[in-house]
Amino acid sequence: MKDSIIFLLCFLISLVFFGDKASSSEKPAQTNLVELAILLDTSNSMDGLIEQAKTQLWKIVNEMARSKRDGENINLSVALYEYGNDGLSAEEGFVRLITPLTNDLDKISEELFKLRTNGGSEYCGTVISEAIKDLKWTENSDDYKVIFIAGNEEFTQGNVDYKTACREAISKGIIINTIYCGSYDEGLQSGWKDGADLSDGSYINIDPNQETVHIDTPFDDELVNLGQKLNETYIAYGYEGDELKQRQADQDMNASTISPSVMVERSITKGSGQYNNSSWDLVDAEKNGSVKIEEIPEDQLPEEMQKMTDDERKVFVEKKSKERDEYQNQISQLDKQRREYITQKISENPESNTLDAAMLKILRDQASDKNYKFE
Repeated sequence: MKDSIIFLLCFLISLVFFGDKASSSEKPAQTNLVELAILLDTSNSMDGLIEQAKTQLWKIVNEMARSKRDGENINLSVALYEYGNDGLSAEEGFVRLITPLTNDLDKISEELFKLRTNGGSEYCGTVISEAIKDLKWTENSDDYKVIFIAGNEEFTQGNVDYKTACREAISKGIIINTIYCGSYDEGLQSGWKDGADLSDGSYINIDPNQETVHIDTPFDDELVNLGQKLNETYIAYGYEGDELKQRQADQDMNASTISPSVMVERSITKGSGQYNNSSWDLVDAEKNGSVKIEEIPEDQLPEEMQKMTDDERKVFVEKKSKERDEYQNQISQLDKQRREYITQKISENPESNTLDAAMLKILRDQASDKNYKFE
């Protein structure tokens, strides 16, 4: 029998910038990469894991967004796999790549809300091997490349030897951290710690029954309000622009249905440089140079811009960009005050044994070894 568990996704969560963009354009070489793959067990007992992933995605992304290397912001990308679900193909080892490495945080959120549990044949070696083979990992040994795999069955199941998969990962500079949803000794005896040890990673267990504590702060309402105002600065373009802008609103709604604190964390993410939508938003696209406004066909522009001259369109985009900068600066200031408030409250209580606390510590420690600095 599997215990119900708690897991956190992290995207890490923004990300580094590969992936499934709605419109492709040549991208400049990336630096200061953090590439994070999350492998989630979606067998029958993992409903709590998925719920925790939805809850903690934005918190993890925000933590990584505050890190720098050599004084420069990081570029964080996230990939998502599910495994151990009997609804998946047996020929493919009950493994599915949900999203490749991407900076499209709304896509990660959307896919998390689609996940459903079913059955259970959990092949850890198989899903690790697939993640190593399928994802387009950076070849720069100085960048931080990491896999988090979470589950609660034996690490040894399946036809692919987990030892071979873990050794292959570290040979490519990819660290594997294992998260066992159950007691420390059970995970130790069933191979979870060995998998982490083989790939220079960390093994942790989490209390499957302990709920994450959310700390309300005096800054939350204004942060959510600013997050909503940010939406008004997005200018959808391209044939899928309207659809992807609607997805942004849908993920706001999904976050708000979980808890107010999740919506706060998502608003903070939207105020950071890690939240990038240049594939459908003209403000982000203009900032990174991926489009020229005067070259976009009229029918791919929003209706309010179609009758404008090229100069008027540029002024319109610049105005929205300045508005966004103002909102993001306000969010940054409030976020700092909020974190100071939370730090004080946490110091008054013992540290919880939840996934987000454990995962954040691992991310900080390992990224620090690559000279990433955290606030």
